[in-house]
Amino acid sequence: MRKKGLKGFLAILTVFGLLLASTYLLKRGEASPASLKAYQSQKITWSSCNSTFECGVIKVPIDYTNLALGAFKVALMKYPATDQAHKLGSLLVNPGGPGGSGIEYVFNAEYIVSPDILARYDLVGFDPRGVGLSTPIHCLTDKETDANYAADSKPDNLKELQTLLSNSHKYITECEARTKNLMHFGTADVARDMDLIRSALGDKKLNYLGKSYGTYLGTLYAQFFPHNVGRMILDGAIDPNISSPEQNLTQAVGFDHALKAFVADCLRRSDCPLPTPASKAIARIIATFHKAAIKPFTSQQKRPVTESLVVLGTATALYDSATGWPQLRTALKQVQTGDGSAFLDLTDQYTQRNPNGTYGSNEGDAALVIDCLDWPYPRTVAQIKTAAAAFAIKAPIFGPYLAYSALACQFFPKVTQTTIHISKITTTPIIIIGTTRDPATPYQWALGLHAIIQNSRLISLNADGHTGQGRGSVCVDSAVDRYLLTGALPAKDLACLL
Repeated sequence: MRKKGLKGFLAILTVFGLLLASTYLLKRGEASPASLKAYQSQKITWSSCNSTFECGVIKVPIDYTNLALGAFKVALMKYPATDQAHKLGSLLVNPGGPGGSGIEYVFNAEYIVSPDILARYDLVGFDPRGVGLSTPIHCLTDKETDANYAADSKPDNLKELQTLLSNSHKYITECEARTKNLMHFGTADVARDMDLIRSALGDKKLNYLGKSYGTYLGTLYAQFFPHNVGRMILDGAIDPNISSPEQNLTQAVGFDHALKAFVADCLRRSDCPLPTPASKAIARIIATFHKAAIKPFTSQQKRPVTESLVVLGTATALYDSATGWPQLRTALKQVQTGDGSAFLDLTDQYTQRNPNGTYGSNEGDAALVIDCLDWPYPRTVAQIKTAAAAFAIKAPIFGPYLAYSALACQFFPKVTQTTIHISKITTTPIIIIGTTRDPATPYQWALGLHAIIQNSRLISLNADGHTGQGRGSVCVDSAVDRYLLTGALPAKDLACLL
């Protein structure tokens, strides 16, 4: 559930994607660069797309240790600086995921950074290898994706566990059948791709804004290319040294805390559909989950709203206290009549499902594959079941669901690389942002990354919701703008309010 994105992908496809998508694939017989130096010497040929933006591509090696394997093409979109005469360079951005589209993100340029930053930087987004328009990972059809999101994610008995294992195995089998070079979509390779993008943009240093999973991408870039780091902001930080089980457990605890914060806020409002005290309100929400497990709720969309969809919709609402919490109040009120439509709306918002049953991105498939590559998960089913019991104790609301979230990786082809352990990174001073009650990337991860990256400055936002920059905190946003415009860090770590 580590993601941060904005809508707009369909508009991109409508305007230029269908016309240009074929250019992002290597054509039969098209030569790949013969050496790494040749890759590093590329120049981007930009073309106008959707009037305000420019689009281009670069080639990246499928395998940096075996260039003979060939190349992927990586798609880019640029929002040119509005004051080209005083431009400071490019600012590469990543919205999170894994699987988030940087092209989709840049399509919302005016909502990412302030006008001052848009004036001085070309804002550049890219679809990482395996994502969107960049050799996309493909596992499931739209109907199969619907079934996957709706399927039982919390096995309560042996039969349900066997079904989950079967579905997980089938998912990985479909990924292998439908995606070539499946083992070459990990974040480490994307970080190396980013240095080719930097070079192709003509920038001596990489200026970068990464959100959520994008902070892990930025961290690996700083580990591999410390001397190429320019002005870098890592917002909604991930500690690179925590294991997949630790990530899942910490997230489960974070979402539990976020739900409790939602309940406390709700009970202060006249339109709150939950009973008092807070313990009864939490019990009502858990009971709603259980009701959906016994019999899915109905919906105006004519789709059954299963337990997993209700849980995912609830978690989606917790990402943003300003917009998500009101939606969750509506959903909890509506579901009392057996109507799960509002929960389904929340889930579709998260998964980018369109009303016609298509999906606006391949983020679900990409996230699964990339996570399995980044965080090898050598655990037996018995060990996972034991861990699930611990999850339920430490995070009784969301723990039972997140405990099995990496199960499919058991069936993934053997990953030769191991998770990259990073003890210390020494590079140009950067900014790390952590939100104190962030459910998706808990604040303690920001503290962990701050300890790893030397010379980093930590900005702590005392707030609910996911990530901190661009959410209305003058304290956070002014510090980020000053840093991007002048290179000046805050004099000390900052504590900010929303």
